[in-house]
Amino acid sequence: MMMKKQKSTMDHNSHFDLLSEEIIFQILDFLNDSSSDRKSFSLVCKSFYTIESHHRRSLRPHRSEHLNNILTRYPYVTNLDLSLCPRITDGSLSVISTVCSEMLRKIDLSRSKFFTQAGLTVLVTKCPNLVEIDLSNATELKDSAAVAIAEAKNLEILRLARCKSITDIGIGCIAVGCKKLKLINLKWCLGIGDLGISLLAVKCKEIRSLDLSHLPITNNSLEAVLKLQYLEDLVLYGCFGIYDDCLSVNKQQCKSLKMLDMSSCPNISHVGLLSLTNGTGCIEQLILASGSPVTLGLANSLQKLSALKSIKLDWCIITCSGLDAIGNCCTSLREISLSKCSGVTDEGLSSLVKKCKDLEKLDITCCRKITYVSIANITNSCSSLTSLKMEACTLVPREAFVLIGEYCHLLEELDITDNEIGDEGLKSISRCSKLVTLKLGLCLNITDQGLVHIGKGCTKLVELDLYRSAGVKDTGLLSIARGCTNLETINMSYCKDITDSSLISLSKCSKLNTLEIRGCSFITSTGLAAIAMGCRNLTKLDIKKCCSIDDAGMITLAHFSQYLRLINLSYSSVTDIGLLSLASISCLQSLTILHWKGLSANGLATALLACGGLTKVKLHTSFKSLLSQLLFDHLEARGCVFHWRDKEYQDELDPQCWKLKAEDMQ
Repeated sequence: MMMKKQKSTMDHNSHFDLLSEEIIFQILDFLNDSSSDRKSFSLVCKSFYTIESHHRRSLRPHRSEHLNNILTRYPYVTNLDLSLCPRITDGSLSVISTVCSEMLRKIDLSRSKFFTQAGLTVLVTKCPNLVEIDLSNATELKDSAAVAIAEAKNLEILRLARCKSITDIGIGCIAVGCKKLKLINLKWCLGIGDLGISLLAVKCKEIRSLDLSHLPITNNSLEAVLKLQYLEDLVLYGCFGIYDDCLSVNKQQCKSLKMLDMSSCPNISHVGLLSLTNGTGCIEQLILASGSPVTLGLANSLQKLSALKSIKLDWCIITCSGLDAIGNCCTSLREISLSKCSGVTDEGLSSLVKKCKDLEKLDITCCRKITYVSIANITNSCSSLTSLKMEACTLVPREAFVLIGEYCHLLEELDITDNEIGDEGLKSISRCSKLVTLKLGLCLNITDQGLVHIGKGCTKLVELDLYRSAGVKDTGLLSIARGCTNLETINMSYCKDITDSSLISLSKCSKLNTLEIRGCSFITSTGLAAIAMGCRNLTKLDIKKCCSIDDAGMITLAHFSQYLRLINLSYSSVTDIGLLSLASISCLQSLTILHWKGLSANGLATALLACGGLTKVKLHTSFKSLLSQLLFDHLEARGCVFHWRDKEYQDELDPQCWKLKAEDMQ
């Protein structure tokens, strides 16, 4: 009898009971954080609920008022990202400190406001194991906050970008207290100069990465920085106080340096660069955007950088001799960026790529002088390319794009925005079966015929940009939806002939999270409803000038798209009812409305108050006089920022819109 009872009990037990917690943790590791998979798992039974709460280590909440409940639900969280919470007060930090205590290791406050040094003091005192803090954009924090941070003795990563009120005194305190620092970002910390940086370099000897962009420093502190024994990444973007003559007398050599960014340093030429890099043969990445002209002299200064793999020269003036010399002395290059460089010609670029045959990434955006010759040499010499960006290379003819598909089969990223490519080019490119990102915006010669080939051949596509590619219609997008089931981002703005059929097709791409259909006047709430129901992870939606989308679409969105964070519904047919329905989406943070037709001041005010998570609202200036200042004060106190636009009302939207509306009324 007992044996029968035992057997009956076992029959009702779950097979998961036979698995250890570690094995189930590994299963959970494969679930997508951005979806509802984890939530679904936790709702299966009480044991799954408990296991999921013990497994989670990272959290990214949207609302600070729920922090206590969320952190109690997940007691083993070590990484807390609060960048989506606009309002984090000292009280919020006190809750975090109490609940997380010694478990917390990383916290991101980069877009949060309203906390002070008092809250930071509690945080670092009660969470002694903190190794990473991001306080970027905390423009109100002063040196007293830096004093609080200095008590985080185990801190290894500190980001203070745009903390403009912190001075040498504050960074000096951090340098003395946080001696384990390995990465520190001080970009745009304009109150910090030579004294603070020198103290940091002397006290924090384990620094690996240092961003000093736009700081008013000179060679006095740079000399101390170059003494850092383990420094690998150094960013000096926009440091106007560093000069060639200062560097020429520099005797320091940072032999560990692997990445150097000296973009927008107008007082540094190849002479200063040679002085700075002399003896630093380990440099693998060099960024010199908006710098001195790329001449033979600059190329010669790179000769001793035998480990150089990547060089970025965006916005520089290029000479043929300079490119030729770079090719001669840097044959091991894997990445070259010449975006928006003037002076790039077929002769110089062809000479470069013929010698750098192992290139994996090439950016020639807006190199408007190159022709078929350059593309022929690129594809013939660089068959290992994984990324090719060539937006607005307007002299490249259609037939040149066929070469890309014939020779560059390893491409994962291809940007040919605003080019003359046609369907034959797309047919050839469809051979690039590894493509993940494809940008075809402003390609006016492509049609559905070309997209059909892409849908069949490029099945790994995650991002597709068709912005203003007017020849694209429903047939091409049906092929994309069928073949590219992993699609996450698609931009079809101003593809004016697409209809609801395209959205119904794309609704089968369940991973879709970003949809831009601005100016698509044939799309209605029916198509949007299909997307909402099929693509539950939708986070960004732009339906500006979609005049046929109305409240019905918003009601469906509110029901199914609970992860929606950003929406632009300017010049749509949404009224107070549809707008208010969006308030049920707790994740909604950014809202843009530039029209007034169908909306009332009371309706807008009610919707804004009901959307408790808003951090950014963009409105037409005409609403300013219609809404109460008390409303603005209240929302701003919650952490919402208002942006005003004074564009003339586009009351007519699009002639096609009015044609459609007239037909509906008949």
